[in-house]
Amino acid sequence: MNSESRKPPNDQSIGLIAALSAFLIWGGLPLYFHLLGESVSPWEVLIHRVLWSAVILLGVALVTQRLDRVRATFADRRLLLWLALSAALVATNWGTFIWAVVNNHVLETSLGYYINPLLNVALGFIFLGERLRRLQQAAVAVATTGVLIMIVAFGTVPWVALVLAGSMGFYALVRKQLAVDSITGLLVETLLLSPIMLVAFAVLHARSGMAFFHDNLHIDLLLIGAGVLTVVPFASFAAAAQRLRLGTLGLIQYLTPTLHLLSGVFILKETFTATDGVTFVFIWIGLVLYTIDALRQRRTTRVIRREQAADAVDGAHTGDKEDTV
Repeated sequence: MNSESRKPPNDQSIGLIAALSAFLIWGGLPLYFHLLGESVSPWEVLIHRVLWSAVILLGVALVTQRLDRVRATFADRRLLLWLALSAALVATNWGTFIWAVVNNHVLETSLGYYINPLLNVALGFIFLGERLRRLQQAAVAVATTGVLIMIVAFGTVPWVALVLAGSMGFYALVRKQLAVDSITGLLVETLLLSPIMLVAFAVLHARSGMAFFHDNLHIDLLLIGAGVLTVVPFASFAAAAQRLRLGTLGLIQYLTPTLHLLSGVFILKETFTATDGVTFVFIWIGLVLYTIDALRQRRTTRVIRREQAADAVDGAHTGDKEDTV
């Protein structure tokens, strides 16, 4: 019997709700950041996203009694160095995403987050020595072909998509190898980024480029909300990961780039060109292959676990018979 089937139905329902909440919020972020309009610099949005996330996460750490973990993390120089790297990667991801939304590149953010799971597979193979199954190899090859077609045939480098996928992929690679829980890790990352953001805040203020407290209350609340909409889906995802199989989460995660794509085309009215169409088709084919492989592997794992459980029961029965002789 697999781990998910042993969990209470209510626990699985909570996990599903938490996962949907996380991916729906992430999927709606382009529309949220678009509300800020052109009056707010993308870099100011990034500053507020980092600083308010740090403030909220500190509150979470106090309530959940994680401050000892935070102090222990800062005392471990090696761990702190790796978290500084992951902090730089997450800042790159957030900053690129915000810039892309403000500058009408939401379709590229969609492409980036479609590419991300396939890139994770490739990074696992390159850096962790994970073996690629045939369908995984085909999925990565097809997705790579789609990007190369855009670059070679159409002369367009989807740099936003590549930076988003790359920064998130390497972030996951680094964090996977660190012995720190997700909430504590993100708190330390935002705390490490906060001094840089405070300096940037002061520079923007000195140059009269600051919208916070200089525009209107609506803008101020939206900027504070950037921190809320960073922490809430992150915490929801962490809760979902404890209750659902990774395969289930992997399928639901496609909701985010799909919402980016739909909102970019139908709400924000970005142009979906033939170039985009060709590349997206290749990426989608790669994701279909990736999903088929994931489902097939899940079934195989389930069969193996059943056989192991049956063997264990048979062994126990055999032992009982021997004891009675």
